[in-house]
Amino acid sequence: MSSNRSAIAGLCVVGFLARASYSLARTPVLPLFAASFGVGPEAIGFAVAISTVTGIFFKMPAGVLSDVIGRTRTLLLGLGVFAFVPFAYLWVSSFELLVVVRFFHGFATAIYSPVVMAVVVSVAGSRRAELLSWFSSVTIIGNLVGAPLGGLLLSLLGGDSGPRLEHFHIVYGIVAASGMASLLLALMIVPRTDEAIIGGRTVAAVFKQFRTAIHEILLDRRVLLTSNMEGVQNLTVGALEAFLPLYAVTVCGLSAFQAGTLWGIQILAVISTKPLMGKISDRHGRTSLVFWGMFVCAVPFGLIPWTQNYWILLLLAMCFGLGEAMVTSSAAALVVDFCNEAHLGSAMGAFGTLFDVGHAAGPLLAGFFIGLSGDQDFRMAFAAIALLVVLAAVAFRTGVKEGGAMPQNALKGGTP
Repeated sequence: MSSNRSAIAGLCVVGFLARASYSLARTPVLPLFAASFGVGPEAIGFAVAISTVTGIFFKMPAGVLSDVIGRTRTLLLGLGVFAFVPFAYLWVSSFELLVVVRFFHGFATAIYSPVVMAVVVSVAGSRRAELLSWFSSVTIIGNLVGAPLGGLLLSLLGGDSGPRLEHFHIVYGIVAASGMASLLLALMIVPRTDEAIIGGRTVAAVFKQFRTAIHEILLDRRVLLTSNMEGVQNLTVGALEAFLPLYAVTVCGLSAFQAGTLWGIQILAVISTKPLMGKISDRHGRTSLVFWGMFVCAVPFGLIPWTQNYWILLLLAMCFGLGEAMVTSSAAALVVDFCNEAHLGSAMGAFGTLFDVGHAAGPLLAGFFIGLSGDQDFRMAFAAIALLVVLAAVAFRTGVKEGGAMPQNALKGGTP
């Protein structure tokens, strides 16, 4: 019991370091680095998005790979990308090289994210939703730490004249150091879960298991509909990331700091309520939390462009964060409930792929609808996306019955 608690705590620290490293490399350092080469906004957006594209195409293959060669090996492979690829930024001297490095850096989360979830599940046993939520909350904190740290470092290094190429290289050196720390810690504390992996080690056996895993996951309606909940919910997150600050500043006349607090309160709501939602999910069931959580996201999301009052916007952002916690605390655990133990990594890969698709599609879809309005009206865009969230929730309720899930104690690992 105590060893499982230690393993979860160790995985949380590893996740914190890895995500802080990745966040430090991304916002606001990456856009500023790209802009320093004199490229336009479209190119900057492409540089930011290219690592998410990596996740869309490679998360599921990485998950399947973990079911074939073992989760611990695949997890360490992903952490190796966190540790070593950032050193390549030190040789970046053109926009084209930056895009190439960003693409390969995207393999860090593409490999690591689905596999670490499977490892946490293997250790957590019947408390999988609660402990997945704790793990997720800690990694979110890592994301929160990385972004302001990157901005602070560039401000201190660049001073009044602004950051130069060598200043970006210094920041990415710190990115590499943090990634290396996560890898070294993982080598010491990550629990061995490879004994649960089934299958031979011949080339034929590997490809046979790969095909079997893909077939079972992609043809399981419950897995796809549940994963879609996270993807659609993350679509709203992506839309808010892109357009809530713009709406707050350009339409409501709020300061950039106030716009930042709107996003910050949403993140804090997720962090503070997600472990509790996970505990409720483990004890009382998951499908209702996912279903109603989608509505708790959709309603405040749709109402945001109908008010310009800062305090009301703050309340709506907080409610949205609660809905996000309800959905994300249970969706991954419900996918696990439906899965064969041998194909956990594959399922988490499919889950992560839809997550990335939603996150990448949110800004694009919101921007498309805002453009259709002709006068930069945010209301139609937010209402259309909110309606999409509601329709997805109804499809989930119709197609997924929790009674078909595997028993809570079906997975190995016991209760911490």
